[in-house]
Amino acid sequence: EFDLEMMRELGYCSGIENYSRYMDGREQGQRPFCLIDYFPDDFLMIVDESHVTLPQVRAMYGGDRSRKVNLVDYGFRLPAAMDNRPLKFDEFESVTNQVVYVSATPADYEIDKSEGVIVEQVIRPTGLLDPVIEVRPCVNQVDDLLEQIDERIQMGDRVLVTTLTKRMAEELDKYIRNLGISATYIHSEVKTLDRVEILDRLRAGDIDVLIGVNLLREGLDLPEVSLVAILDADKEGFLRSERSLVQTVGRAARNVNGKVIMYADKITESMRRTIEETERRRLVQMKYNEEHGITPQTSIRSTESVFDHKDKSALERVTNPYQRRENEMSIAADPVMQYMSADGVKKAIENTKTQMLKAAKEMDFMEAARLRDEMNQLEDKLKGMK
Repeated sequence: EFDLEMMRELGYCSGIENYSRYMDGREQGQRPFCLIDYFPDDFLMIVDESHVTLPQVRAMYGGDRSRKVNLVDYGFRLPAAMDNRPLKFDEFESVTNQVVYVSATPADYEIDKSEGVIVEQVIRPTGLLDPVIEVRPCVNQVDDLLEQIDERIQMGDRVLVTTLTKRMAEELDKYIRNLGISATYIHSEVKTLDRVEILDRLRAGDIDVLIGVNLLREGLDLPEVSLVAILDADKEGFLRSERSLVQTVGRAARNVNGKVIMYADKITESMRRTIEETERRRLVQMKYNEEHGITPQTSIRSTESVFDHKDKSALERVTNPYQRRENEMSIAADPVMQYMSADGVKKAIENTKTQMLKAAKEMDFMEAARLRDEMNQLEDKLKGMK
């Protein structure tokens, strides 16, 4: 009733998209309209990184529905909200006609849909070869990795290290930093903007080693990286499948000194296929380079950051979460405090408490802890005034 009153008086209401079925004149269960409906019949769709993009499209409907079912069942939304949804995958297929799937590791779906019409783009105009792959034993893999890192730092290059778990990435990062090496980690719990800033600082040389789990794959173009280390490469599974390994290996393909080290005690089928495919691509590029007199050169990209390089907030939060942020000063340490009355200190305590609760609500727990300590100092000062 409230929504109807809002629409009657103002022409809209909060969450008006949940009533789109009535406004579009659609029947219950009929697919919603989307941007594709505005394209001409002969439009061409290009799906980049199709091996991950298409599964995301396929999952969108299920994810939306699982959330909406509870909202409708418990009365937070009207049943019409169920029809304000993403397209089901078969609906998505029905509105696409000419599609080009682009991927270094196409999935079975793309290969089947292509019906044999597959074009390889292996040749790079820069002449860069796919990286050399070495397999080394897991025993003492961290010690061996440290030697390789030192060698690459001396060359002025960067290093990517992939682990199997977030915990392992964090512990390895802590261990490497304790040895005086500039390093940090990146995984799903690191905020998106912080990830961008970390990658910028890796390229700028503020970070020499970046450790990750599953984010150091598609879409990362880092010419400064000349070494990719894959720990526990023989632990067959999603993170060490052929597609994952090929994508990870590709991160070292932008540098003329590109090299990949797989730490493993045995060569799995995924490793074997990855090594063979990488070697095949190397031979194709080498032959082309010889025929055309091309000397491989490292890709050159601008290192200009989307952030101000003076702002190191994200880097400090990740590489040293216990370091106090710049330009932060405790109110309790303010010289003005010695001249404040008891009422003034009480007011400062209330203000600090409000800020602490706000920080905790926003899940900024480091800031909340700092404010808590500050509030305790103020309370101690107040006790001393009585």
